[in-house]
Amino acid sequence: MIKVKNQKDLLQLFIDILQVETASKDKGIPLGISNRHIHLSQKDIDQLFGQGYQLTELKELSQPGQYACKETVVICGPRGVIEKVRVLGPARPASQVEVMTGDCFKLGVKAPVRQSGDISGTPGITIVGAAGSVEIEEGVIVAQRHIHMSPQDAQFYKVTDGERVMIKLNGERGGVFDNVVIRVSKEFRLECHLDVEEANAMGLNSKSKVYIIKNNQEELL
Repeated sequence: MIKVKNQKDLLQLFIDILQVETASKDKGIPLGISNRHIHLSQKDIDQLFGQGYQLTELKELSQPGQYACKETVVICGPRGVIEKVRVLGPARPASQVEVMTGDCFKLGVKAPVRQSGDISGTPGITIVGAAGSVEIEEGVIVAQRHIHMSPQDAQFYKVTDGERVMIKLNGERGGVFDNVVIRVSKEFRLECHLDVEEANAMGLNSKSKVYIIKNNQEELL
């Protein structure tokens, strides 16, 4: 018998079961498409928007506890600027700017492809908010494409946390992406994350699904 502590745990259990049951019908994984965005530390939020400022939630994102904020900022590189970069909440221990490859040319920065949170040795940038600006010494990355999944999903797809897989994308401009990192946590909901450039290259949208290819074989899981 499975024991749950409260209604929230029970609801999450039902969600996990539903995700696995839904996925098992066609083994397709839902797709989330990310535009450039920024995560901020509370220290930088205070500098950009005012002391003690609290971010304003605009809408929930697919991953539990994550949300898009009403606030936007301007990011300034050696070569150019990009306006209206959406802030995502909640606050993080360190600020992180996730851009696309094309943005790097406009900004004049050489952002490496990294997983979220892995910002050591990455370029810095100037961030301008409604009440001030801050220059971070590191934190600009191009997000590594990845798949969020629960432990139950990982068991179903026969993958492990940190494993790199290939994914097949159907459609008129479909194809295959390599080096897709599996990220497993009980806090995650099943979803593959690509950025706008990657999705546009394959003609994908938010209703598209992706399919895991194991061991470089044309066997779809």
